[in-house]
Amino acid sequence: MTPSVGPSVGPSVGVVIPTRGDRPAQLREAVESALAQRHPGRLSVVVVADGAAPGDIEVPGPVRVLPNTLTPGLPGARNTGIAACDTDLVAFCDDDDVWLPGKLAAQTRALGERGGEFASCGIEVEYGHRRVPRLAGCDTVTADDLVRSRMVMVHSSTFLFERGALRVDESAPGGQNEDWDLALRAAARRPITHVDRPLVRVRWGGSHYVARWADRIAGLDWMLARHPELAVDPRGAARVYGQLAFGHAALGHRREAARWALRAMGTRVGEPRAPIALAVAAGLISAPAVLSALHRRGHGI
Repeated sequence: MTPSVGPSVGPSVGVVIPTRGDRPAQLREAVESALAQRHPGRLSVVVVADGAAPGDIEVPGPVRVLPNTLTPGLPGARNTGIAACDTDLVAFCDDDDVWLPGKLAAQTRALGERGGEFASCGIEVEYGHRRVPRLAGCDTVTADDLVRSRMVMVHSSTFLFERGALRVDESAPGGQNEDWDLALRAAARRPITHVDRPLVRVRWGGSHYVARWADRIAGLDWMLARHPELAVDPRGAARVYGQLAFGHAALGHRREAARWALRAMGTRVGEPRAPIALAVAAGLISAPAVLSALHRRGHGI
């Protein structure tokens, strides 16, 4: 990795923050948290307006605001931001998340020391008034790790990687799982360098994606087709099948929910998502109630 300025200065970093422009207060916090990073190299922030007029987006500081010129949606907005960067590294931050102090310094140092090209870090899940740290328990994440478990801490707002190494796949339906796909492809090239400290605050309460069940189902089908290895590991496969069961149950598709739940249980005895999905399909509990209970503990379905 060659620094863009002098040998004693860290690599330059371009921060890409996509937004729809519908949560200005959170966007401001996201931008401010990026600008506040103490980083020895050049730092630039690009906000990409997806479906909103750039002139309507108000952000603090020396920040460029650009329109999404590629596929409408999150993947296209991310790629628009990548293309606008002329930096050594690119980082993502969602417009409802916040970087904590030291995030960039810790990751760039880890990349330099370990010779990596893609980094993640631990997170702090915020839901309501609760904040729950989610750590990986390791300093390296492999493709096998991401097949076995989605590893929520390998979150898009933690990503820092060499510009030109990877782009987001814009074919992801509804923008679902584009970050998981990107992490899997990165880990297949070289293990991900992970800083196992909560350096990003991920806010789940305002996510645009959490209850878009049809999109979530399509995104999981897309991942299974794109990454056949997901069906090989019993633990990872059962998790995906259980998520599909839950998604269909949330939509009232009882037969499909039961089919995927049975497949999950047949793949791995004790997969917890299967009975939960069956309970939702039977009307014993609602999908929002399940998600709320899980989110309070820093977990998702």
